[in-house]
This record gives sequence, C-alpha cells and structure tokens, in this order.
Amino acid sequence: MHTHPARNRARRLRQRLRRYLLRPAILGTLRRTRPLSDDFGYDRGTPIDRYYIERFLAQHRSHITGRVLEVKEPIYTERFGDRVTRSDVLDLDASNPRATFVADLAAGDGLPADTFNCFILTQTLQYIFRADAAIRQAHRVLQPGGVLLATVPAVSRVAYPPEVAPDYWRFTSAACSKLFGETFGPAQVTVRAHGNVLTCIAFLAGMALEELRRAELDVDDPLFPTVVTVCAVKHPDTVGQ
Repeated sequence: MHTHPARNRARRLRQRLRRYLLRPAILGTLRRTRPLSDDFGYDRGTPIDRYYIERFLAQHRSHITGRVLEVKEPIYTERFGDRVTRSDVLDLDASNPRATFVADLAAGDGLPADTFNCFILTQTLQYIFRADAAIRQAHRVLQPGGVLLATVPAVSRVAYPPEVAPDYWRFTSAACSKLFGETFGPAQVTVRAHGNVLTCIAFLAGMALEELRRAELDVDDPLFPTVVTVCAVKHPDTVGQ
C-alpha cells in the first residue's frame, strides 16, 4: 500500500512534537527544598514583586498629588509624587521618626476623615487581619475624589515568623474586586493582576528581578498573578464616610 510522503512527514512531526511536550521538566537550580534567598531576593538584587508595584505607581503618578499618606516611610511618595504639597506617614510603631500618624489602620483611631488626596498602601493588607476594616478606613481618610493606590501579594513566601509579625492573607483579583468594591463602589475600582507562572516560581524561590528578562516580566497571566493592584477612587459626593 502506498503512503503519501506528506502524510508520513506530518505523522513524524506530530510524534516529535509529542515527545518534546512530554519530556520531563528540568528543574536545575530549583530542585531544592530551601529557597535561593531567605529575604525575598534582596540579597541577590531587587525583589521581583517590586517590578509590578513600581510599574503600577508610575502609571498612576498623576494621582500621587496634593496631600499624600503612605505607610512606614514616604519612599514612593518621594519617587513618584507629582506636585505633592504634604507627605504624611502612617505606622503602628511610635518609635518611627518619620511617622506623622501612629495608628492601627483597621481601627482608624487618630486618622482624620476626608483629608488625603492620595493614599499609597503597598504590600500592607496581608498583615492586617481585618483587611475589610482597613479598606473602610482608607476610604474614610480620603478626600472626596481622592485615590487609594493599593498593592497586595497573590503569591509570596510568609514574610516573618508569626511571633514577629503575623502574615495573614494572599489576595486574588476577585477578592480585591469584592473587598474594595463593597466600600468604594464597583464602578470606582480598577483591579489588575500582574505576573505569570514564571514570575511566581521565581519570586517564591527567591530569585531577583535582575535574573529575569523584561519580556518574561511583562507577560501578565490572570491565572498566575504575582501581585494584584487596585486603584480605588472615593466618589466625589462621599463625605465623612
């Protein structure tokens, strides 16, 4: 029986492709039970999640204006701020010399309402057990029309031993849409997932930003987020809430 040469070539191609796709993954330096870094990759370079946090803040630079509140230190206010008139810092630790407000964000005690044009809240909500209460207080302290710029981890190592600082949560885009939408209103909230399966693996392993290519970092797969970002705007008609 004569077999057409083109069909033979196609069959051989399918067989080679099948063998290629089914070959074992090569883990290399990741075949280990300890991470490459115990410090999020800081000892190797820049942590991978910083890429997405800073890209997000750079995109929203025009919102970081007027009176701005940030947690612990105003590093992003100073780096990305545009026409900032006053920079405030929130911290639980009264010994922080840069803190202008010493308060628990979930309780909101001592934080003024309707005050800030922008609140930069990066990688903080995972340490607050009552994250929903913290979001409500973040909404309350913003001026009508003010903007909350928040980032949260979708994938990350646990930051500290529980006795040092409990690390409670990881967030999905769906969770952020619901959490922030319940307080700000769904139409006032923009949620975006950043990263992909490679950046998740690399970040968990403790690789540094400098060890990945820009083309790898810029692929955003909503099924494998490393960081989730939220831009939430307080409705201009909302006062004292």
